Amino acid sequence: MLRQTVNKSKGNFLNYSVFQFVSEINAKAWNQVVQEKNIYATLPYLLAMEKSLGNELGFRYLLFFDTDQSPVAIAVIQCLNFIDKGLEDKQEVCRIRNKIKKKLLTKNGINMMTCGTPFASGENGFIFSDLISSEAAYENLANALNKLQKSENKSIDSPVILFKELFPKSFSSGIGLSKNGFHEFFVDVNMILKVSSKWKNREDYLNSMVTKFRTKAKTALKKSDPLLVLDLDKTQIKFHQDSIQNLYLQVLEKSSFQFGTLKKDSFLYLKENLKEKFILKGYFLNEQLIGFSSSFIFNEILDANYVGINYSLNQEYALYQRMLYDYVELAIEKNCKELRFGRTAEEIKSSIGARPVPMKLFIKHRNPIANRILKTIVGTITPSDYELRKPFKQEFMLSELANDSTH
Repeated sequence: MLRQTVNKSKGNFLNYSVFQFVSEINAKAWNQVVQEKNIYATLPYLLAMEKSLGNELGFRYLLFFDTDQSPVAIAVIQCLNFIDKGLEDKQEVCRIRNKIKKKLLTKNGINMMTCGTPFASGENGFIFSDLISSEAAYENLANALNKLQKSENKSIDSPVILFKELFPKSFSSGIGLSKNGFHEFFVDVNMILKVSSKWKNREDYLNSMVTKFRTKAKTALKKSDPLLVLDLDKTQIKFHQDSIQNLYLQVLEKSSFQFGTLKKDSFLYLKENLKEKFILKGYFLNEQLIGFSSSFIFNEILDANYVGINYSLNQEYALYQRMLYDYVELAIEKNCKELRFGRTAEEIKSSIGARPVPMKLFIKHRNPIANRILKTIVGTITPSDYELRKPFKQEFMLSELANDSTH
């Protein structure tokens, strides 16, 4: 453990401690901040990641204290290698951006320090209590990240700091990062489905759709009839872990960038540590595992996580579509209010009923000149284009809007 105190002469900054291992953390103090707000910041989740990826990622955990030594905030940091698979993009619109990008990135990637797990979308890396304001919280975080980067310079050289990421309700909080040299940018949206209280089962959900999309759903479900879908326990996950890893890598191979790679025992450790809060469904054809889906449950949210797909069988059995409809059914079954599908495949997810929610990230390079170049790069990044589908009946949408207390 490394104890650090931020220079208070520069403002109303907090004391904080830095830990390299979960075992070093004062669990009571950490849990006092995290509570049940976010599963990706809980010690069982972090321990599972540390056990499976500790040899590849450098984990750092920050615990902030006020003047009374009461815990008021936590941050989760990973030191990792970012690989941009789009370096060779030849499209005209990307040519200028790529010339600049190649000044910072190579085919071997670049080391960076991320605040927020690389394995999920959302506000997962930083949590603070009501004892401090959001602007003060993020300004303290920015100062701590800058100091941590300097102190880690010799052991883990991470010239780039990435904070991922903020939902719209928290956008204004990012001023604390912007004041400290971080550049904001938007990435692909997070597709989120509000789970209606009227849905008690899958049929209720399907009946809220217009005929076109209800027929599309039933067609996909019929094509997937030959599949056997099982909730895998830890024994089954261990038995199938080689197949799970192979299917996961098939999906990862299609991604345009790579933050890190889960190992086959990552899923096993997650199940052991989180139990019913982590769900891994296996999709079997003639006793062969041809796909899997994973998700986390916390705070009345179902967060869809990684999937694995045998693409040679995907279209014939509507495998990915079946997974999406199964996520909806699971969210209803678990009485969740929100289903987060994450990024990618926006069009098909919108046909399920998910709506786009913009996400804002912040990034900073240690070198002032490189940081100016980085600002130019992220200034060219825009979310992917997609066609938004509207699968629900108008009367259903009007009813939901009338019952929405946040409207």
